[in-house]
Amino acid sequence: MKKLLPVLLLIAITSTSFQPRLLPTTLKITVIDHLGNVVKGAEVSIYRTEDNYRDNTNPVQEKKITDEKGRVTFKKLAPVSYFIDARKGDANNDGEGVRTGKLKEGKVNRVNTVIE
Repeated sequence: MKKLLPVLLLIAITSTSFQPRLLPTTLKITVIDHLGNVVKGAEVSIYRTEDNYRDNTNPVQEKKITDEKGRVTFKKLAPVSYFIDARKGDANNDGEGVRTGKLKEGKVNRVNTVIE
């Protein structure tokens, strides 16, 4: 009986009722200028479709402002591609790294975008 207890415990832990917790799919964007310097205070939005990106309508989440390291983070995203709109003053990322690849589910996905 003592030898069966660890086996029964293992079966109970790995039963079908046990569901592993996935981490939320996250996108961390770093905004840089054409020299590779981080850009603090840039406004960043993400969009699911190219039409929404072009029209600046229906962002996936509220617009975010880059921190001291030029970064913003969007959490709890679907694992799809997104269009990034980054702006500060007259500088923007139009045509420079505008679309992400498909995000990896349950991972922290990191991309850079260049504003000029």
